[in-house]
Amino acid sequence: MLNNEENRPRLGRVSQLWRYPVKSMLGETCDELTFDERGVIGDRFYAVRRHDGKLGSGKDSTRFCEMLGLFDFQASLQGGELRILFPDGAQWNATDPAIHAALSETLGVQVTLSSEGEVAHMDAGSVHLLTTAGLRWLQAEAQGAECDARRFRANILIELEGQRPVELDWLGEELQIGSDLRLNICQATGRCVMTTFAQEELERNSAPLKAINRSAQGQFGVYGLVNAPGSVRVGDPVALTPYH
Repeated sequence: MLNNEENRPRLGRVSQLWRYPVKSMLGETCDELTFDERGVIGDRFYAVRRHDGKLGSGKDSTRFCEMLGLFDFQASLQGGELRILFPDGAQWNATDPAIHAALSETLGVQVTLSSEGEVAHMDAGSVHLLTTAGLRWLQAEAQGAECDARRFRANILIELEGQRPVELDWLGEELQIGSDLRLNICQATGRCVMTTFAQEELERNSAPLKAINRSAQGQFGVYGLVNAPGSVRVGDPVALTPYH
């Protein structure tokens, strides 16, 4: 393991951390996240499963189905237990057997809250990263329109100087974040209509996605696979690992 920070090209520091306990619901900001070989522990471990077996998402595909209204729920882990805040303000524990009926009634479709099986709930890579440099670039491309980081549902936001999507330069590289976590940056993140949805105080906004499609072939942010697990805190350094 490479622990000598002086031997690693420094990039920036962790600005924000997010975890999304239920796929396609709103998640939670965290001061610290722990990563194993799968990714963020607790991230997207649950999903809302429709009666035909497809998982609720913002899009239709072989595995997923568009399920409107999921952004009206907020999921969090409290003492290791999953809690879901419903649109009416009610808070449900995932272990309550009545939660399936409550979700079905609110969403208007028969569903169950399901934990992950052999196939991961993630769309692609295990860990999703963005940079503040990339966000500044996007806001310029979107002609100043609101480009809030929450729209892109990343796990790690890295504070970097500049104004360009520098994370795309890391494809095929390895990042060290904090003292232990190492990520293989494996692919760019394709963006979909979920980035346009209203959430919390953010109104529906298509400008960021239009800018991404126009100027970046629909890609913004990157995915990483865990090479070495560990914990990360806000403020931890981020560096390229000089293994080439």
